[in-house]
Amino acid sequence: MANADHLDLLVNKGVEAWNEWRGDEKVTLRRNPDGTFDAKDIVKLLYRDNPADPDLSGANLARAELVGANLSWTNLTRVNLRGADLHKAQLRNARLFEADLTGALLDEANLMFADLTTANLSKACLFRASLNNANLSWARLNNACLRETGLRRANLVGADLRGAELIGCAVHGINAWDLKTDATTEQQDLVVTEDKEPSVTIDSVAVAQFVYLLLHNEEIGDIIDTVGRKCVLLLGRFSGGRIVILERLRDELRKRAYVPMVFNFAKPETKDFTETVRLLAGLSKFVIADITNPKSAPLELQATVPDCMIPFVPILEAGEEPFSMIRDLLIKHRDWVFDPIRYPSLEDLVDVLDTEIIHPAEKRFSELLIKKAEGLRIRDIPARDDRLCPPDP
Repeated sequence: MANADHLDLLVNKGVEAWNEWRGDEKVTLRRNPDGTFDAKDIVKLLYRDNPADPDLSGANLARAELVGANLSWTNLTRVNLRGADLHKAQLRNARLFEADLTGALLDEANLMFADLTTANLSKACLFRASLNNANLSWARLNNACLRETGLRRANLVGADLRGAELIGCAVHGINAWDLKTDATTEQQDLVVTEDKEPSVTIDSVAVAQFVYLLLHNEEIGDIIDTVGRKCVLLLGRFSGGRIVILERLRDELRKRAYVPMVFNFAKPETKDFTETVRLLAGLSKFVIADITNPKSAPLELQATVPDCMIPFVPILEAGEEPFSMIRDLLIKHRDWVFDPIRYPSLEDLVDVLDTEIIHPAEKRFSELLIKKAEGLRIRDIPARDDRLCPPDP
């Protein structure tokens, strides 16, 4: 039987007494010379005495050797497991909210359905671990090893994966919004399909869910086509009263069965910002750009217009002059960049929305479609002998 004093510390006197006894001493799985038992056996007894509600929340288990330990359904909220050895441990449905697992060995551990919200898994080893259906939202996985890790239907919203290795992971059904990645994040051979399906791999967890949608939604082609026929991108600034213009145009476009997307130009001029504008423009049927008192608009239009062969309609409030770069865009891309429309008031702009913006943009869009569909024309030069020989009489 395990040491009664240890049980008294952990079960009866609580976490603070346990932590005071632990200090910085490493807990091992081996029996101590005095006959006391290790942390793993204390956990077993905790389960025996508290089977309905095993609770180790806040405990200091740093560097504990818990190989194969059964911690399923245990409350490990804010527990300190830094450097702990949890190889093949059972942590199914464990509550690890705000737990510190920095550098922990979790290879082949079962963490299915575990709650790891905001947990720190920096430098943790999760080789072949199962995190299927686990909640890793806002968790720190910096420099963690996730090789052949099961991440099916896992929630990684806001997770920090900078410096992490994601290689050969199963990511079918993953929720990957707002992931933090950078050039140090290694992503390779991520399996987006289920076991019973032919394997399809991709090298980006952020687009895995989209690729799976493309493969399995028979209507996705119609959805993409609808987006291209209905979306209109509205570019401008939210500050200085300009948001009123964009909101009114958005409402008017909705009345006409379009899907307006409003994008604020008054943001930091970063690569991600430019790429976002380019992506949204590529999904749109045409773009309305408010170039009144612009700040970043010239740079974003310069980066977007050459790559997106769709109608761009610049609008300008009376009393304002267009920025000089718009002239260069008009000269180089006149096939799809319209002359700026200067309007005296918002109501006057709405009055001519159909005749001066929507109808011309729709017409130009159709013309551009025809132009894009044109086949490549090749001019053949006659062979030298054919050019020198006179034609037959």
